[in-house]
Amino acid sequence: MPKPSPVSTSAELLSYCFSAWPELKKKQIRTWLKYQAITVNGRPISQFNHPLHPGDVVAVRNDRFAAPQAVVGSGIRVFFEDADILVVDKPPDLLSIASEAEQEKTAYHQLTNHVRQGNPHARGRVWIVHRLDRETSGLMVFAKTPEAKEFLQGNWDSAEKRYEAVVEGRLRETHGTFESDLDESNPFKVTSVRPSENTRHAITHYRVLGFRSGRTLVELTLETGRRHQIRVQLAEAGCPIIGDKKYGAKSNPAKRLGLHSSSLKFRHPVNGQDLTFTAPLPKELVRLVA
Repeated sequence: MPKPSPVSTSAELLSYCFSAWPELKKKQIRTWLKYQAITVNGRPISQFNHPLHPGDVVAVRNDRFAAPQAVVGSGIRVFFEDADILVVDKPPDLLSIASEAEQEKTAYHQLTNHVRQGNPHARGRVWIVHRLDRETSGLMVFAKTPEAKEFLQGNWDSAEKRYEAVVEGRLRETHGTFESDLDESNPFKVTSVRPSENTRHAITHYRVLGFRSGRTLVELTLETGRRHQIRVQLAEAGCPIIGDKKYGAKSNPAKRLGLHSSSLKFRHPVNGQDLTFTAPLPKELVRLVA
């Protein structure tokens, strides 16, 4: 975020911002202006030719952003927010984006309401960068500008994505790699089959973190991002995730799917800074393997 800039000579707001913050993309500055993220003497301004006078202070506002660990909407915990992105911890049993059956109880709807500060006529919005299954908890990233969405989605394969899962049984090795060819043609269930023109190759690296009472805690690092990738591969290894009846689980001790998006590392779409976020395993899963 650029530092507040005191004005020394008369100018128009947009051209002043371009000269005051030459390291930033002009598109980004225009977007901030459009969504009233730029202030003059503490007052949000969207008029590009707003006149500036010596002594005025131009800044990018922070007051409308949620504080770290703030809870918004349906139990969504905000880990980070600025003018470009939102990083949140999504609770289980919450859709990432609307379906035909559910329009409002979604992370997308709740975070749109958050950035609009409850005003349905406000222009603020969010864009989905990636999705988590409804039953999966953990870290998600949303973009707050089209430019941030385009950058993050275009570079998402290079982001580091780690999950933790509580599974039934015990994996044969303490670490290794799952490789499968997945058929995603069925909208309800993905299957591992022989490779063909209709399949997508999936690679997941795993490491066993603990074992207790017939259950294993596994850390999984995605090399590819296929639908239900982790769930299918663990089931194929004979260790389905607890609560995952769809893929063969026989137990549901936590009354939820035992899968959590625990760590994300990616580049900020505007300043290029490497960002790392870690969300601890929820207590209802910890108690099963502690």
